[in-house]
Amino acid sequence: MLFEQLLFFVAGLGALAGALGVVLIRNPFYSVLSLVAHLISLALLFLLLRAEFMAAAQVVIYAGAVMVLYVFVVAYVGGSDEPLGPEGGPLRRIGPLFAGVLFLELAIAVVGSSLDALDSTGPEVGASFGSPGEIGRLLLTKFLLPFEAASFLLLVAAVGAVVLARKRRGLEEPDDGVPTLSVADVLREEGAR
Repeated sequence: MLFEQLLFFVAGLGALAGALGVVLIRNPFYSVLSLVAHLISLALLFLLLRAEFMAAAQVVIYAGAVMVLYVFVVAYVGGSDEPLGPEGGPLRRIGPLFAGVLFLELAIAVVGSSLDALDSTGPEVGASFGSPGEIGRLLLTKFLLPFEAASFLLLVAAVGAVVLARKRRGLEEPDDGVPTLSVADVLREEGAR
């Protein structure tokens, strides 16, 4: 029990430090590495909640595949030396105000919950709760629309990142007079035969 409590605080502090590192570190590569530390800390918190499948998915999908994609995007696009906005812009002035309002909202939510459930063991759940089969069944029945919307959003984001990176590097379409052949042209020719 003492080990679980100690691990909870270590993972919680790691998650907070990783999240702060993502926001505060100016180098995009180190910011992505900080996000990896944050996601691994979240996986530890999932393990403490007895959600082994979610912890494994967190490490394999997010800390593994998605972060490799982020590292490649950062390496391909590179860091920008241009500031995101003017130095004395309005976001610099109202940003701390929004942070304070968010902190106040979270404090009210935590205090308002009366924290009665801290000493309880939680609800009783069945043996199949959180299993890959049960999660798959829920994703493909009850949560099908949000699941498909999220996959479509990720696809649009990946295509958008490639298009933006291509424009930033100056890799426009070649205009050397040589006709280009696309997949759509080949399919049209096959359909005409």
